[in-house]
Amino acid sequence: MEGSMQIPLEITFHGVEHSDAVEARIREKAAKLEQHCHNITSCRVAVEAEHHHQHHGNLYKVRIDLAVPHKQIVVSRDHHDKQEHQDIYVALRDAFAAATRQLEDYVRIHRGEVKSHAKEVKDVKEPEEEV
Repeated sequence: MEGSMQIPLEITFHGVEHSDAVEARIREKAAKLEQHCHNITSCRVAVEAEHHHQHHGNLYKVRIDLAVPHKQIVVSRDHHDKQEHQDIYVALRDAFAAATRQLEDYVRIHRGEVKSHAKEVKDVKEPEEEV
């Protein structure tokens, strides 16, 4: 991978002007998601500015929709009261960190690295069968 996603990436801005710098950061972070899971079939990122009179700036909401085989991963970072999300880059960082964690969980489950309760019970019963 050369820093760009191999899968379709859709980026939308609501209530905030399009920014080439923000779009470049989204593309960079989305490309890094592919390092965790090569099965991503689509990625949609929506950035929304929420205007509040009691704050001096906008609060940003970031939603990421990822499609992977047999699952839709949705991350919605909606932090109304957190000062740090007045920074669009912090909002993006947090949203993509959450998406990364969910993708890592998906990959572990898909590979069978997460044991189910039934499998553990089966492993416990096997020595009894040898009697």
